[in-house]
Amino acid sequence: MQMASQDHCCSTQLLDGDGTINVAGIENFMKEVKLGECGLSYAVVSIMGPQSSGKSTLLNSLFNTNFREMDAFKGRSQTTKGIWMAKCVGIEPCTLVMDLEGTDGRERGEDDTAFEKQSALFALAISDIVLINMWCHDIGREQAANKPLLKTVFQVMMRLFSPRKTTLLFVIRDKTKTPLENLEPVLREDIQKIWDSVPKPEAHKETPLSDFFIVEVVALSSFEEKEEQFKEQVASLRKRFQHSIAPGGLAGDRRGVVPASGFSFSAQEIWKIIKENKDLDLPAHKVMVATVRCEEIANEKYDLLVSNKDWCELKEAVQSGPISGFGKNLNSLLTACLSEYDAEANYFDEGVRTAKQKQLQEKLLQLVQPAFQSALGHVRSKAFDKFKAAFDKALNGGEAFSSAANTCVESCMAKFDEGCADVVIEIADWDTSKVREKLRRDVDAHVSSVRASKISELVSSYEEKLKEALSAPVETLLDGANNDTWSSIRKLLNRETLSAVSGFSAELDRYDMDEETKKSMIVTLEDYAKGVIEARAREEASRVLIRMKDRFMTLFSHDSDSMPRIWTGKEDIRAITKSSRSECLKLLSVMAVLRLADADDIYDIEKTLTVALADSSSDSGKDKSITTLDPLASSTWEQVPTSKTLITPVQCKSLWKQFKTETEYTVSQAIAAQEANNRSNNWLPPPWAIVALLILGFNEFMTILRNPLYIGVIFVGYLLMKSLWVQLDVAGEFQNGALPGIISLSSKFIPVIMNLVRKLAEEAQNAAAGDHSGNSSKRYERPVPSGRVTSSSSSSRLTSLGNRTDSTESISPLKEE
Repeated sequence: MQMASQDHCCSTQLLDGDGTINVAGIENFMKEVKLGECGLSYAVVSIMGPQSSGKSTLLNSLFNTNFREMDAFKGRSQTTKGIWMAKCVGIEPCTLVMDLEGTDGRERGEDDTAFEKQSALFALAISDIVLINMWCHDIGREQAANKPLLKTVFQVMMRLFSPRKTTLLFVIRDKTKTPLENLEPVLREDIQKIWDSVPKPEAHKETPLSDFFIVEVVALSSFEEKEEQFKEQVASLRKRFQHSIAPGGLAGDRRGVVPASGFSFSAQEIWKIIKENKDLDLPAHKVMVATVRCEEIANEKYDLLVSNKDWCELKEAVQSGPISGFGKNLNSLLTACLSEYDAEANYFDEGVRTAKQKQLQEKLLQLVQPAFQSALGHVRSKAFDKFKAAFDKALNGGEAFSSAANTCVESCMAKFDEGCADVVIEIADWDTSKVREKLRRDVDAHVSSVRASKISELVSSYEEKLKEALSAPVETLLDGANNDTWSSIRKLLNRETLSAVSGFSAELDRYDMDEETKKSMIVTLEDYAKGVIEARAREEASRVLIRMKDRFMTLFSHDSDSMPRIWTGKEDIRAITKSSRSECLKLLSVMAVLRLADADDIYDIEKTLTVALADSSSDSGKDKSITTLDPLASSTWEQVPTSKTLITPVQCKSLWKQFKTETEYTVSQAIAAQEANNRSNNWLPPPWAIVALLILGFNEFMTILRNPLYIGVIFVGYLLMKSLWVQLDVAGEFQNGALPGIISLSSKFIPVIMNLVRKLAEEAQNAAAGDHSGNSSKRYERPVPSGRVTSSSSSSRLTSLGNRTDSTESISPLKEE
């Protein structure tokens, strides 16, 4: 049967009052709302609650549906029969809402509540969100509406259906002045109590309520007394149903949700399962009485044990340490409690009595289990501590590692088994194998940890020895790089590695290691040795320019006997420079590539560098029109793996260019020193010039010998010219070039001559005055020829003038001009 639709809500009766499912109506409903096109993007909402509690009114206000509402003026009576379904208007995604028949209705009576439970279970099984409509004044009441129903439904749902989170949205109607913050905890506690009291199948013994349900609580004001406030609150609640299936939405996890096209078939099958299940039938009166009374007795005995003095002392004592006879004492307390229950509940229904006795036993075991776990934990901790102490003592005493480990592990497990026998509760029959396995894992982990620590110390020790044995020698070998450098390094590596591996392998035998692991660690140690050399080689390669300059300075500035060179002019600077640079080039070729294997000797880097760098000067004179490929114009060496490259070809070229630039000054200084030495040694003219002078100047020489006066004149002229040479600083002026020197000397010549004349005049006056004043005191001197006196006097004055005249005096006349 299908009612007239309003705003496309398409309300349809899903189940009639007799529990018959309306298959045709569901099929038509799916076609009307095009549910089959929704895939998994749909949600199902249902509502349950007491009759005449305003469920239909809430749904119509919340989802714009057209469910039939009760007419208050005609009295409170059943309005909705069976289950009605409609599509929510304006809610995304497609949301279906089911209006369930009210509970506690007088029309069905007290003895016909099977349909209520069946319909409630159906709603829980098929819905993503279930609204539970309840009156505010029912909160906290033990027999309030829906509580007995929820208890039964919880129990059967766990047995019939796998966990699928459903949101239980408790709607508190006609909220009073009591704040929701105070009402919600009470309601949640009641729901948790219902869940805890429900007998659970083995599969869900420890399953919490949160695995099946998400509990939400909202409160609404009275529809009749505060209609406007009610509508505002409903509008706010409506927003929570938008995109309810999105992550974080109001719907649950939707595990096992069927596609929309299979909704009709799924609903029919679920209803069939619920209808055929007999556990939903109402129990007989005596069974109900037995259930209530046996539960009261069980709760009473449980409370008595909780407050029992012996139990309290035992629980408190076990927190601080192990207790002798713990299991025996606790087992007697539990047996006594169950015996008292059996005595009082003996005359009630056997099935109920047994079920409640089992529940009581489970409850008691849940109570004492923490204490049992504490006692078991103490046994495990004590055994583990003794094991560690014994193991350390055995190792410190020099016992072999594997022997000490095996002995101590066996002793530890034996002590644990002995302690378990003292704490086990006979009635509980709890399995202690997991704790034993955990202890064994802890023991094995400790053994592995100690083994790893010892081996780590051993590895570190041998690595340190290798580093110490290889680093300094490798640095020395690379510093004096030659053709045999890498061969020597490989010999050093093989010798030190063989020695280290031999000792390391012998040490590993003490730790009972498998051969594969042992070989792996030995390979790792060998790789470490290679890594030390590689790291040192790369470090030295980064300083190759400094090494090259140091080697060049040593070879260039010292002879074969390591004595400092004195550039006397006989040395071949070009040859020395070429030889020194050749050795530096060899150093660069040795440092360019890592050669830790014998096969690496095929890399002829020196030849490549010699062709590209050392012979570049000789190639400069060749025809530049011939285009040649630069072997160093690459970032990799030919046939050399990148992992073995220390200095790339491009870097070699750059380093060589920088090296030549920084050593040019040293070479130029040597050349300058040699030239200066040559100049100082070659002050005489060549022998042929001396012979020519003697032959061509023989007549002049004889003339001078015949007339000694010429000698004085020449001497005075020499002194005069020397003085002018010094005063004019001829050598300094011509350093800047010939033309600038001539211009500068021409401007200074006249002032210097005038200055010399003035100085001569002043010297002559001073000499005359001195001779006059000293006539009376002079000794008698032998007469000297006039020519010799003049020459001597002139020489004396010129020399004195040359010595006294400074640069300031020679420049001052120029400034005056």
